[in-house]
Amino acid sequence: MTRLADELTLARGPAWKNRFMLAPLTNQQSHMDGTLSDDEFRWLTMRAQGGFGLTMTCAAHVQRNGNAFPGQLGIWDDRHLEGLTRLADALRAAGSVSSVQLHHGGMRCPRELAGDVVAPSDDAETGARALTTAEVERLRDDFVAGALRAQTAGFDGVEIHGAHGYILCAFLSAKYNRRDDRYGGSLENRARLTLEILDGIRAACRPDFQVGLRLSPERFGMELAEIRDLAAQVMTGGKLDYLDMSLWDVFKAPVDEAFAERDLLGWFTDLPRGETKLGVAGKLMTAAQAQEVLDRGCDYAVIGRAAILRHDFPNRALADAGYASPATPVSEAHLMAEGLSPSFVQYMRNWKGFVEEASSAA
Repeated sequence: MTRLADELTLARGPAWKNRFMLAPLTNQQSHMDGTLSDDEFRWLTMRAQGGFGLTMTCAAHVQRNGNAFPGQLGIWDDRHLEGLTRLADALRAAGSVSSVQLHHGGMRCPRELAGDVVAPSDDAETGARALTTAEVERLRDDFVAGALRAQTAGFDGVEIHGAHGYILCAFLSAKYNRRDDRYGGSLENRARLTLEILDGIRAACRPDFQVGLRLSPERFGMELAEIRDLAAQVMTGGKLDYLDMSLWDVFKAPVDEAFAERDLLGWFTDLPRGETKLGVAGKLMTAAQAQEVLDRGCDYAVIGRAAILRHDFPNRALADAGYASPATPVSEAHLMAEGLSPSFVQYMRNWKGFVEEASSAA
């Protein structure tokens, strides 16, 4: 049986020392121009020091108008290289493989941050306008340019963010993508942008540059059957090194009742994957749960909120098979001791029941 402590060798790039990947977590800690802050540097390097085999940045936007959060890390300009290089060097020194998640917020961008809010098609609810075909091609090229900046900064690879309703996810959705050019219509056309980005990164970056993709199979107009087909396509296509499936809750039942015969995890572990490695994210809070996803057929476990609660979740889980994350809510003091800045703690208050209320913390 594969164990959490086992090294993970991928088709390209350096091996991960174990089966733990830090989820790309929004933290709102960097500067408004997208440059890396000391707070975000500390947050990420603490996780690398805490034992993660792969340390992933938060979503880093590849265009100025892709900004979805205050204090979001950027990778759309060479001004970002100094901070990114500092971060890549520190993650390497801590013994972790490093990756930047490449992102554009699309219709989920607040207008006050992005200015020009764009989407695959006009969206009345958000006021987003449809990209022209030329703008879609520019977006593709800017994802590739972001990957090149990550490579220049010294990162081992990148992950393409195709989940959670952001722009690539919206292109995948028949609900939000109503285009009549080559980027709309059939699933083949709706997936074209994501696949062209993957091809472009492979052509532009060095042969051992590690490339992953994040997908989500539900919400935001996603159809489980379509995402399952796309997951099989990219895993067997030979160009992807790892697929990161964001399931919200790894062991939940699918929303689509036509797939109720097994849990969400089971609809992806049975897919052919070639040399591509498969991991899942979604409320993995204990060592036993992380091990269970490996026992069920995954190659690695993606840790999000448990990594917020303990920067050294991997080290604790590897030392104790019975390890469980602290119960929530936790105090502000606990989170700040784990490397969260005051702005990150405030953001975590959006997660119901995660941070103690001031009255109960007193």
